[in-house]
Amino acid sequence: MSKPIRIEASVACANFAALDADLKQLSAGGIDYLHIDIMDGRFVDNFCLDFSLMQTIRRICDIPMDCHLMVEEPERFIDRAAQAGAEWLTIHVEATHHPQRALQQIREAGARAGVALNPATPPECLNYILDDIEMVTVMTVNPGAVGQRLIPAMVRKIGDVRRLLDSSGHEDVVIQVDGNVSFANIPAMVAEGASMLVGGTSSIFHKDYSIPDAINAVRKLVETSGRAQ
Repeated sequence: MSKPIRIEASVACANFAALDADLKQLSAGGIDYLHIDIMDGRFVDNFCLDFSLMQTIRRICDIPMDCHLMVEEPERFIDRAAQAGAEWLTIHVEATHHPQRALQQIREAGARAGVALNPATPPECLNYILDDIEMVTVMTVNPGAVGQRLIPAMVRKIGDVRRLLDSSGHEDVVIQVDGNVSFANIPAMVAEGASMLVGGTSSIFHKDYSIPDAINAVRKLVETSGRAQ
């Protein structure tokens, strides 16, 4: 059975001069999750959102939050992210010496555990942590900056991850795609097995669409892919 496709808005791409208005539009459009990128200037070159912003967002709206920790030693931040309201918490497998322990920490903090893979990281690195995850994030660009172009081989990687999960009895683990999730790229991503789509400037916050219209356009693309429920 195909999995429901969830649509997420990358908050890093929102208009921070009118964040309250953007959040209201996202809510009106029926967005499923807010995707919160936390960066430390070490794992990636940039800094991004923080936990105080997550707390502010929670005061403004009740849209569930998915927190992506692009940080070295994510164990340092897991509890704070969960306390700030993260329903999902994703760490990079490349960023910790002890991913299984970090994933256990996420669950103990009350969040759902995910692991992200950089473009050059092979799916096989998941083999011994499959029992500890509920989501795999396939980075289809190198992490750390918005507005990048899709790395073409990453579409195939989505399918490779889906087949690894299904063949190992982990069909319930969802695949999130993060990076140039555009109107043009969404059909191929969904066809390969993606079921959580992180939309930024190339879809949800596209300059030629209102936010609700962009969300509706993404949903229509998902419906025509033949995998939606």
